[in-house]
Parts: sequence; C-alpha cells; structure tokens
Amino acid sequence: GDNMLEVSTKMPWFKGWMVERKEGKAEGKCLIEALDAILPPARPTDKALRLPLQDVYKIGGIGTVPVGRVETGILKPGTIVVFAPANITTEVKSVEMHHEALQEAVPGDNVGFNVKNVSVKELRRGYVAGDSKHNPPRGAADFTAQVIVLNHPGQISNGYTPVLDCHTAHIACKFAEIKEKVDRRTGKSTEDNPKSIKSGDAAIVILVPSKPLCVESFQEFPPLGRFAVR
Repeated sequence: GDNMLEVSTKMPWFKGWMVERKEGKAEGKCLIEALDAILPPARPTDKALRLPLQDVYKIGGIGTVPVGRVETGILKPGTIVVFAPANITTEVKSVEMHHEALQEAVPGDNVGFNVKNVSVKELRRGYVAGDSKHNPPRGAADFTAQVIVLNHPGQISNGYTPVLDCHTAHIACKFAEIKEKVDRRTGKSTEDNPKSIKSGDAAIVILVPSKPLCVESFQEFPPLGRFAVR
C-alpha cells in the first residue's frame, strides 16, 4: 500500500492531514503517523475496583486463580477483595498478566490473581471482584433498565423471562413490570404501563434475576451497566 510507512511518490495530490486539539497539533501523510497521533483513552483508575470473572482455575502449587479483565479501579496484591453476589471475602496474594507478576493491574488488563482459602467450587464465571473496603460490588435483587427491542417475534409482556448477558454473567431475568414506553432517541416517555412491547420499541423495565446477579448503574460503571437480552 501507499502512504503506509513512508510518503509515496504516486500520490502527489494528497496533501496530508492535520488535527488540532488542546494537547497540541498533529499532522502527517502516512498511516503510521496517524496511528502515532492517536491519544490513548483515559482509564477509569479513580473509580472503585470492578473485575468480572471470566474463569476460575486451580493451579497446582499455587491454588485458586480467578481470571478476568479489570474494568475499573486498580487491583494490587494484598487487596482484600469481595466476590459479588456470593459475598466471599479473601486476600489477593499475587496478580499476574502473561506469566509476569504485576504490582498493580489497571483497567483493560486481563489478569489472573491468586486468592487465599477459597476453593474453585465457590467461585464462578459472572461473579464480580471488588475492593471490600471501597464501594464493594453487591448482588441485585432487581434493577430498572432501558431495553430496546431490536428483533423479536411477537409481543413481550410482563412475566417474559429471557437470558441476559451482562459482563461475563449469563442469567435468566424476568420482565417483572414494563413501566413505560419511551422514545428511542430522546428517552421521553410515550406511554405508561403498556400491556406489551414489540420490535422497534424502547421501554423502561423492572428486571428480576432468577439467580443473584451483580449489575451496576450505567452512569457509575458503564461496563457493568450494559447487557444484551437473548
């Protein structure tokens, strides 16, 4: 390809690109320069720790090792973590990424961490680890959500119980009460207590998980406030 790593002689008409922002001006002609000019996003390290478990392993000589991606906050060895919704508390002995010990794991890191005195059977995919001393995660008995029906045969009414995929959890949730229909674009209410909703509708719904589920408000922890209904 042309203008990938160095300026091409075959494209004299292309004068390059330029972007102005508060961090300074960036300009160039090649793809590599454009990639170098991308600013990394700010990682939510100042928020409370949230780490949804993707898997739990038992490793000989080490013990129980939950694995997952840090979504918010920082995970360090020595942290007293709590696993929601089971409410199991334990100490993190070590944190590893790609077989290297870390002093701290930040959002975006896929890590394995060794925990004391917890068996593999007690933890499972879908649990969320957090700092027991700083805004710990908890299970939700029910939660209110905005649901947009993209593609569904027939009507959905109160009592419908589909499976929700929320972070790494995979749990059936009941549509306990469809509170109101809303406009998809503005979020304004268009109808209170509708009998049912169908494809193309957006609604505010009270959902009740069939098993304990850790879900957070989208404003506070976006990665744990999104879900897909199947």
